[in-house]
Amino acid sequence: MAGSWREIRDEIARRIAAREWRAGAAIPGEAALAVEFGAARATVNRALQDLARAGLVERRRRAGSRVAAQPVREARFVIPLVRQEIEAQGRSYGYALLSREEIAAPEAVRARLGLQAGAPMLFLRCLHTADGAPYQLERRWISLDAVPEARDENFAAAGPNEWLVENAPFSTATFSFFAARAGEEERELLGLSEGEPVFVAERLTHIGDKAVTLVRLAHPSSHRMVTRI
Repeated sequence: MAGSWREIRDEIARRIAAREWRAGAAIPGEAALAVEFGAARATVNRALQDLARAGLVERRRRAGSRVAAQPVREARFVIPLVRQEIEAQGRSYGYALLSREEIAAPEAVRARLGLQAGAPMLFLRCLHTADGAPYQLERRWISLDAVPEARDENFAAAGPNEWLVENAPFSTATFSFFAARAGEEERELLGLSEGEPVFVAERLTHIGDKAVTLVRLAHPSSHRMVTRI
């Protein structure tokens, strides 16, 4: 049965996320993929074009397609690693893993991720600093169904986003940016006063139809987000 371009795109993205095709590896040609998926070459071409727009695949004329050596988070909106963001400002980056535990996610988190009760989840709390001052409090849920390799990582030396970029590049993402009243933990760890707001960035990512991670990044209210489009 012929696969649709979306089904082909999602299967190629799955193979990349599972590291069946590693960064920089050549992807089979359109003719070979068309035979494998029982689809027209034009259908395969559309799937590869969509993956190239998402930054997962690099395409060059006469050279074929390869898995992106450094997968871009989104061609139209690039998400920098917080380490790079801080160092680009000429500041010294610091990282601390506050907690790491495999637990059942609360119902609200499962609903956001589209997971069933009891689905294995990894929950991490991390603090990123700039010149020794609190810069970002990261609270991240990772689906171990989607990324089982995360269970073997302790994330003590580097943040989970750096690991995910290398090991589980996503195909789609949903972003939210908003101001919120700082909670008790945020006030304590970010050094905020009572009633002070935080700048929050939330991100939900998928590889194909599988949710990968849900993360809440809280910054002091003075934080400014700058991007180029």
